[in-house]
Order: sequence, then structure tokens, then C-alpha cells
Amino acid sequence: MTTRILTVAFAVCLIGIGALAQTAPATRIRGTIATIDGQLMTVNSRDGQKQEIKLNDPLTVSTVKKVDLASIGSGSYVGIATRTGSDGSMQALEVLVFPEAMRGASEGHFAWDLEPGSMMTNGTVSGAVEAASGRELTVNFKGGSKTVQVPPNTPVVTLAPAERADLKPGAPVFFSATRTAEGQLVTSRVTVGKDGVAPPM
Repeated sequence: MTTRILTVAFAVCLIGIGALAQTAPATRIRGTIATIDGQLMTVNSRDGQKQEIKLNDPLTVSTVKKVDLASIGSGSYVGIATRTGSDGSMQALEVLVFPEAMRGASEGHFAWDLEPGSMMTNGTVSGAVEAASGRELTVNFKGGSKTVQVPPNTPVVTLAPAERADLKPGAPVFFSATRTAEGQLVTSRVTVGKDGVAPPM
């Protein structure tokens, strides 16, 4: 039960950007932890900024674990961040394989901010075939379908629970934070890299 609760909480943080983004704008933060001081965490973000975030209590901490790309087949529910290739094809930047408990999370195709112009596609894999460039996944979602080329070196991960003690200086993190009326960034959920696997989202 604990694992399922943590998984659900993390997925709300990571993927709940369809409806949530419309009602409660959030700032996605990617970087490495600089310091932890009580409820305050300072992050060196990937854009060069140093950002201080208040960690709410209770705090949900999650991590990611590697998944074999070849294990993704018809019926898998995935979230894939993509860029558009020079030939117009969709090229995967990362693949998140959802646990079964999160099937249906923010299903659709929408803008993402992993890099300029990137997109996110959440849906059910209806076809997975080997291709010269790695693996080709066809992802179905309500109202549409997208075919994505997944190169062999693409990060492929799934969700796993972690502990607050895993938040250490130097650890890579990804999370969404909101600002209080006073301008303080706050979050209730953090995804942290462990065992050499960084959150690729």
C-alpha cells in the first residue's frame, strides 16, 4: 500500500500537468542539491540559478529505476518526452514506464519543457518493433496516436519510492514547486536520483 501511495503521489507531481497547469501554475526544477538545512533545500538548477525551496511536511520522496527498452511492448502505459527530428519524426528524449496503478495518468499529447519545443506523449503502447534507430513505439491516447523513434541510448525508467534521507548534496533532482504569496518556492514531492540513475524527465 505504501509503495502505491508514493507512486500515485509522484505521478501527480510529474505528469499532472494537463489539468493542474491550468489551475495552479508551477515551476519545474531540474538540477542538483546544493544544501539541505532543515526544511530548506537549495538546488543548483540546470539553468545556472541557485534556488531555495521549502520542503513541506509531509514530504513524498521518489526515485527512478532503469528499465530495459526491449521490455516495453503492447499494453505498456508510458510517458515519452520527444523532440522533432530533421525528417519530421518524433525522437524520444526519455521514456517513463508507468506502474500499472498509474495507467491513464494525464493521457494525451502536450507541450513539455525538457528542452525548447519538446512534447510529452502519455498513452498505451499499441505497437513496438525493432528499427534501425533502436525501437519504434506507437502510442495511443484519447483522440490520437503518435509513433516515436526510441534510440538505444535513450533513458528508460520507472518509478520507485525513496526516503527523505536520499536528499543529499550533489544528488540530482526533479520536481515541481509553487510560489507562496511571499514568493517562497515550496514543494511536497521531490524525485531524486539514486544508484547512478538521474531523473531524466
